[in-house]
Amino acid sequence: MNDRTSNGAVRYRRMTKDDLQMAHKLSISVLWPHRLNDWKFIHGLGEGIVAEDGSGIVGTAMCWVHGSNYASLGMMIVSPEHQRKGIGCELVSRILKEVGDRTILLHATAGGVKFCESFGFVQTGWVHQHQGSVFRAPLVPLGAGERIRPISSRDEPALSELSRRAVGMPRATVLKHLMDVADTVAIDRYGELIAFASLRKFGHGYVIGPVVAPDAERAKVLIAHWAGTHAGAFVRLDVPGSSDLSPWLTEMGLVQVEATVHAMARGEPPRPDPSVTRFALLSQSLG
Repeated sequence: MNDRTSNGAVRYRRMTKDDLQMAHKLSISVLWPHRLNDWKFIHGLGEGIVAEDGSGIVGTAMCWVHGSNYASLGMMIVSPEHQRKGIGCELVSRILKEVGDRTILLHATAGGVKFCESFGFVQTGWVHQHQGSVFRAPLVPLGAGERIRPISSRDEPALSELSRRAVGMPRATVLKHLMDVADTVAIDRYGELIAFASLRKFGHGYVIGPVVAPDAERAKVLIAHWAGTHAGAFVRLDVPGSSDLSPWLTEMGLVQVEATVHAMARGEPPRPDPSVTRFALLSQSLG
């Protein structure tokens, strides 16, 4: 892992906890909202590579493994002063070697699509980023026998199974890690957990996600719950384009704030269970 590029100016090595402070500064330089604690959360679940020269860390890339068949790639950053020097290509090449033959998922801005396509990634969908402040959340009724309740440790197997079905790949490790930093509520129908949504601190405020539910109405119930509980706070959601939630979120005051992000895959994409849907991502890096 520790070696140099052909010009000898940049060294690549595995990311450690001691690198997170400088990685956080790097993300600030490209106007990403991540806090240091957000870096600690995602680093605790995955592996990373840094590029550094005499000035310090100038590039990062991370990956997260989801079982034996899938992985995700994210936190790809190269400092503005070091872009177009091949650093991004080298970082991604090394990450791809780390994950082996697994299908790899990522989210890319429009400007990064061609770069990702050069590594064999193809587009599989879209993600819309919504954010803002909600001062009065809409009232969305629950069905017969349904109630919103906080989750407990006893619910972890059910949460993991719902998430696995919604995403099409294992999620137990990610969700267990999430429970340490997030608040989560579920919709319980006659004692059966059928939907859930998490909220955690992130960036300038909070992020709602993942949101997993059998249909859009139950997803709206959970999103409205968290928006109402944190009325006036800055809230973000990343929702798949197929969710059809964007018009409703915009009416709430959570507007789409940037161009659509491209969901991409290298390899055979996972196949979710159509009876349950992921209506909001945990994050663009972790899916």
